[in-house]
Amino acid sequence: MLLVYSHKNTSRLVYAATFLLNKLCGFEVLFTEKKEDFAQHTQGKISYSDFFEQAPLNIIPHTLLFEKGIKTQNIAMGTWQGTPTLFKNTSQPIPFDIFAAAFFLLSRYEEYLPHISDQHGRFEADSSLAFQNNFLHIPLINLWALELKKIILQQFPEEKHQEQSYQYLSTIDVDNAWAFKNKGLMRTAGAFAKSLFQKKWIDIKERAQTLLCLRPDPYDTYTYLLETQKKYQLQMIYFFLLGNYGANDKNVSANNLSLQSLIKHIADYAETGIHPSYGSNENAQQVRIEINRLASITHKNVTKSRQHFLKLHIPGTYKNLINCGIKEDYTMGFASQVGFRAGVCSAFNWYDIEAEEETPLVVYPFCVMDGTLKSYMQLSPEQAIKTCAQLIEEVKKVQGTFITLWHNETLSDWRQWQGWRAVYEEVAKLATK
Repeated sequence: MLLVYSHKNTSRLVYAATFLLNKLCGFEVLFTEKKEDFAQHTQGKISYSDFFEQAPLNIIPHTLLFEKGIKTQNIAMGTWQGTPTLFKNTSQPIPFDIFAAAFFLLSRYEEYLPHISDQHGRFEADSSLAFQNNFLHIPLINLWALELKKIILQQFPEEKHQEQSYQYLSTIDVDNAWAFKNKGLMRTAGAFAKSLFQKKWIDIKERAQTLLCLRPDPYDTYTYLLETQKKYQLQMIYFFLLGNYGANDKNVSANNLSLQSLIKHIADYAETGIHPSYGSNENAQQVRIEINRLASITHKNVTKSRQHFLKLHIPGTYKNLINCGIKEDYTMGFASQVGFRAGVCSAFNWYDIEAEEETPLVVYPFCVMDGTLKSYMQLSPEQAIKTCAQLIEEVKKVQGTFITLWHNETLSDWRQWQGWRAVYEEVAKLATK
């Protein structure tokens, strides 16, 4: 059992050190503020101190984990074993404060600081330290943990530990269950009128054929998804948008019987979660209404969520989710760039800096979204596969969890999404290989 000594074991230190040493490295961990207990400990031990001559392994601390609240940090960048580091110092063999660095990235400390948001109020990828220092594409904390584990086992070869295992999780956001069907009389009539006014004859033809059951609805890709799930033995979660109709929330009404039937059918084969609407962001009452809608359809407790449009405002969004009974959130990722927003490809508990405590909300970071590849990065299907393959290898290297975000409509092979069904299947093949 590893013993960690510090003159003050703050909640920040315990959070970061436990994640690195226990969650990622697999060691059992204890903490002490007593030098005599540390000196008498006969198993593995780490000192987190400016100077402690009795420590076989010492990490020189930055002030971050002994502070409270938020302030601008002067982050000295460095390198270690070929990977970037934060809060570099003169300690050896770990030349940076690995605990403070992990805390900074996991807590999303920089997202509490003043920043310029995009048009949807989101923290932008290019504002992040990871993007600016070219490490967004690697799971940095997992890589640090691998090197840390090597050092600990060199120092204490008898120390027992659990190994991590690689996993792939495919998640699907259902923002718009059908392109043409089940939209109601007023929306359908309005769509026909708009297409007629704009002389979009193909739209009129395709909508009419679909409504007359002469062709399948383009967004009805659920049979394909279930077949692919079975083919590759995928672990899957579907997030359903059940918000009130609005400019950015245009799914079928939650009262629609066909949508309810679809959700029940999907829930028989995969896990489901709520996709809190654009209009509900930071509105706990509306989020709770949407959660109750999904629960009444599936007759199951709703504990998983992902924000529509990835509208994640820290800490408000997470606090509302916790108050609504959500236990797992899958929003942690950027819309404009692939990669690792929190510097990690493993699930972690969210730390609330305002309350200075670790919360029960488990964050599952995804690293690639279909819309990112096509719309933001403007990649071809072939380029997208190559990009995903590189991310998969990075995650496999550290035995992490590779999480993808796809939409039912992007698997339609229809209009602008022609060729993208093959991307999804190739990614599934590579990720489960």
